Amino acid sequence: MCLIPFNLFQKIQKHITQNLPFLEESKLLIAISGGLDSVVLTHVCHRANLNFALAHCNFNLRGSESDADQDFVLQLAKDLEVEVFTQSFDTNNFAETHKVSTQMAARELRYDWFEALCEQLHFDYILTAHHADDNLETFLINLTRGTGLDGLTGIPEVNENVVRPLLKCTREEIESFAKSNNYKWREDSSNASTKYLRNKLRHDVIPVLKEMNSELLPNFETTQNNLQDSKSIIEDAITGIQKKVVSVEDDIIKFHIAKLQKLSNTKAYLFELLKEFGFTAWNDVYHLLDAQSGKQVFSNTHRLLKDREYLLLTEINNVISNDSETSIFISENDKQIKTDLGVLSLESAEEINELNAATIYVDKDLLKFPLSVRKWEKGDYFYPLGMQGKKKLSKFFKDEKYSLVEKEKAFVLCANGDVVWVLHKRADNRYKVTEKTKNILKITLQ
Repeated sequence: MCLIPFNLFQKIQKHITQNLPFLEESKLLIAISGGLDSVVLTHVCHRANLNFALAHCNFNLRGSESDADQDFVLQLAKDLEVEVFTQSFDTNNFAETHKVSTQMAARELRYDWFEALCEQLHFDYILTAHHADDNLETFLINLTRGTGLDGLTGIPEVNENVVRPLLKCTREEIESFAKSNNYKWREDSSNASTKYLRNKLRHDVIPVLKEMNSELLPNFETTQNNLQDSKSIIEDAITGIQKKVVSVEDDIIKFHIAKLQKLSNTKAYLFELLKEFGFTAWNDVYHLLDAQSGKQVFSNTHRLLKDREYLLLTEINNVISNDSETSIFISENDKQIKTDLGVLSLESAEEINELNAATIYVDKDLLKFPLSVRKWEKGDYFYPLGMQGKKKLSKFFKDEKYSLVEKEKAFVLCANGDVVWVLHKRADNRYKVTEKTKNILKITLQ
């Protein structure tokens, strides 16, 4: 049986028991490269009798070295009698196809695969071997690139189902632990190159900082704890501000402009309120407050639109493109038709027994098929049910206080060239059911 320096092992075991006790009762997946850190994490978990399997990614970036890493992990799993999963990736091709760096491609590929394993085989958590030196490197990378408070608070120990049990350990402790137990591991030759910023910081910058201050890592941990405390205070403040300036209607998040502009530092509050939605052009976001209605800023996933008194935030997937199919036609025999707003159902009815915004009843004999569903157009008008005379849709939307987003999503059901229904809003008076109606048609948008 190998001799273990219990100062480090007990440190990790105590930390798990006190701060990560859920790991002791969970099914775990360890991300293992074959390098020093992940090998030590594997041995520690094995020694602690945790329930785990290994997952190794072969990114095929270093030829025979990559294959040797995989062989090493397979042998380690065999020696420890634990289950192991391996996956081979064409990383360079993925990076080129998705126009991302090789490092980003590898990150996306491995985490997507880990999540798939967790879902298919019911693993509770993914363990990675990030440690205190990794945390410092990440802090310095973010600092040199420019960042907010989130970028300075470092790598989270627990991030949803990803856990990093070694985050309180230094690289020196981990290496000493491995050598004293004669553990073998694989060295990645690319780690010696300083062409990557992380490696340059690791080899050229951090050693100098440690020479200047032998307490660098403990002091850095104290700093990060202080930053985390500050972040908690800010989050509490943002929660209070959200209640005052943010409202939600269906899939639209609305930010009240006048209330935002009364805040002491509007730009900072906008950043905190919107940072999770992927925006990067923060000056453009800020200038939306004073822009004309209709101006908009995009992230990769969301759109922020200026509309009179509000900034409207929507997912790009929920923005109906002008390239949407012009019209969908409905024959007299159709029972259900899929539209951009949902499924339109048509059925005969004996009487009117359900009145809501998603359902109308019309006199079927007044309709001329095929019906059509299309986006509203400038110049469209109808005779709103319950009102006298006709009204242009543009005026109807204004009176109903439609936002620009709601106007984008406005579709109409037409017959005989007439607007029969502004979907989910108002039917046309000309097609209503009367005492003379013989055939009632119930139309529902689900």
